[in-house]
Amino acid sequence: MDYNIIWYVLVGILLIGYAILDGFDLGVGIVHLFSKGDYNRRILMNAIGPVWDGNEVWLITAGGALFAAFPNVYATAFSGFYLPFMMLLIALIFRAVSIEFRSKEKSTAWRSFWDKGFSFGSILAAFLFGVAIGNVVMGFAIGSDMEFQGNVFDLLKPYALLAGVFAVSMFALHGSIYLNMKTEGDLQLQVQKWIKVAYWVFVPLYLGFSGLTLYLKPEMIANFSFGLIDLPGNKHALVEEHETLISVFAWTVVLLNILAIANIPRTLHKGNYGWTFISSASMIAAVVMLFALGIFPNMMISNLDPVFNLDIYNAASSQYTLRTMAILAAFGLPFVVSYTTIIYWTYKGKVKIDEMSY
Repeated sequence: MDYNIIWYVLVGILLIGYAILDGFDLGVGIVHLFSKGDYNRRILMNAIGPVWDGNEVWLITAGGALFAAFPNVYATAFSGFYLPFMMLLIALIFRAVSIEFRSKEKSTAWRSFWDKGFSFGSILAAFLFGVAIGNVVMGFAIGSDMEFQGNVFDLLKPYALLAGVFAVSMFALHGSIYLNMKTEGDLQLQVQKWIKVAYWVFVPLYLGFSGLTLYLKPEMIANFSFGLIDLPGNKHALVEEHETLISVFAWTVVLLNILAIANIPRTLHKGNYGWTFISSASMIAAVVMLFALGIFPNMMISNLDPVFNLDIYNAASSQYTLRTMAILAAFGLPFVVSYTTIIYWTYKGKVKIDEMSY
């Protein structure tokens, strides 16, 4: 049993869970200022009120899993991304404070300030997540000592910035789709207009960003090629051994991603709003998996020399550690899933404002 692959998959599952769950949280914040009137904005904020903090547990769990299973990746990433990660932390804290403080006073200026804090914090967090993914794809200045040798300005290249814009558009669409399930009446009709606008912003960005990725990093499709195309880069022996299986899975994810994106307007038109959300969640899961498959088995790519890449073997903990943690995860992960399921079941249905609401 290859515990290195198991933990690559587990970290990926945790990141997918976070991207789907906190993705709509961030999306609600991104579109928050488009709603008019205090009552409507309270509806939007209370749509995520009972679940937003639980959603962020997935990010904490993913960070803990990365630290324990792939400590070299964790150390290199956090040293290289120190300033962006601090900005991300500030953004997440500020949006959390905005949710808690907004309704403490009835002053219009007070609530307007926290509305802006909630929205701008969400936009910044989504943007920084995209920038991080963009840099993972393009690679870092990682040397033979596994340390980042660049500076923060090296992380702000045009591709990474476009990845940030792409992430904002994706989460805005996902958040609007979630709100469509939680609202009713005129507000729901307004939300459906947001979905249509967000969809037609997202689709061109998706196509353009995908094309640019393949143009700048053609090796991202190495795992999709069935060995028929000789692409630059050092193909890992693990990939060569299971090339056909990996390629079949990769193209299956591509097909499912296309179907999920196409299914969003169809289910919205038919009024199957639950399936619209499932399609959006599937789209996000597929996007994360496509990036993971594109760099597999690497986790951080060196743009100085491929020999310095951090992969699931040279950056991993010992086999004893991986095996022990796998046993613990087999018991712990179901608790996280169960907790999430119970919370969403408890607070299902349309949002109703009462004296306990934000």
